[in-house]
Amino acid sequence: MLFNSFAFLIFFPIVTIGYYLLPYKQRWWWLLAASCWFYMAFVPVYILILGFTIAVDYVAGILIDRSEGRKRKWWLVASIVANVGVLAFFKYFNFLNQSIAAVVRGAGLPYDVPDLGILLPIGLSFHTFQSLSYTIEVYRKHQPPERKLGMFALYVMFYPQLVAGPIERPGNLLKQLGMRFDPDYDKIAHGLRQMAWGFFKKLVIADRCAAIVDMVYANPSQHDGWSALVATYLFALQIYCDFSGYTDIAIGAARCMGFELMVNFRTPFMSGSISEFWSRWHISLSSWFRDYLYIPLGGNKVPVPRWYFNLFIVFLISGLWHGANWTYVLWGALHGVYLIAAIVFKPMWTKLFGSVKARWYRWVNVIVTFHLVFVGWVLFRAESIGHVKLIFSKWL
Repeated sequence: MLFNSFAFLIFFPIVTIGYYLLPYKQRWWWLLAASCWFYMAFVPVYILILGFTIAVDYVAGILIDRSEGRKRKWWLVASIVANVGVLAFFKYFNFLNQSIAAVVRGAGLPYDVPDLGILLPIGLSFHTFQSLSYTIEVYRKHQPPERKLGMFALYVMFYPQLVAGPIERPGNLLKQLGMRFDPDYDKIAHGLRQMAWGFFKKLVIADRCAAIVDMVYANPSQHDGWSALVATYLFALQIYCDFSGYTDIAIGAARCMGFELMVNFRTPFMSGSISEFWSRWHISLSSWFRDYLYIPLGGNKVPVPRWYFNLFIVFLISGLWHGANWTYVLWGALHGVYLIAAIVFKPMWTKLFGSVKARWYRWVNVIVTFHLVFVGWVLFRAESIGHVKLIFSKWL
């Protein structure tokens, strides 16, 4: 079910009112049933995939807690392999298969492995990462294992953020699922206002921009450089309003029931550097990669070459997480290069401009950062590497 659908217009008030009408101890199953219904509105049978992930991580959390030494690590590895395996199969099989086919056929060899005719389960990347954060936190002994299977299932499936985040952590959401929330006028009013703002960004701004962006990017050869330039500026506005709008609806819907989800966007296009941009854009994902990949790799507490490698590999994987296409991989790699370049040139930059405190200097940094991100949006939106080359060639 999409937020911007007539079905959600009926679903939301029924679920919210029903939540408050039920006795406190029965509310969790109401939300779980509603979340199952919400998810099954897409492809009903895909709930079995979600059920598999939930079952694996529920058992893994308990076994990790009961084990000691190497056994704890092996149960965590089992959870990671199961989750990443499901994600890789459904999201990346066709991408990898096509890439291998191109290489093999380019060498003049036969290759007859067909693509899978399956749809990608909605929100798979989001709830996979949310479920993984639970088992990792249990392994780190930051989170006790959840003994109620239904409650853990609700943590993974909580409908407001099931499809597009924010990617929650058990220390925030799982704890709240066991709390009692009585109707609070201020919270409900705040939630409804945030939902309204999210709908405005999604329906009025993002969807209107999309009509122009889709037309240009579907056939870039039919449009000149100015059209591609305007379309890319509009895409920056579209993706922000679409994604942050959806997040606002999710956070607002949860708040109407008393739950507080994490902030996912903080005016990212006002960032004065790429590093600052990633502290403001899709915060739940960037912090997930920081906590569960970048820091375990050693973060910046390693020799400089390894530090650069850690940054690059994290953003390379982040690009692949966003989509199964080489354009996304290049987009992630570009942001990795941006961050490494910022570190390399920081001493020179500080020497030249470190003493400048004027407001205009901040605005120059904001404009430069926006246009560095702007270049990346071409990679993010283009349908192929060929289209990327074509668009950039029109600007040269």
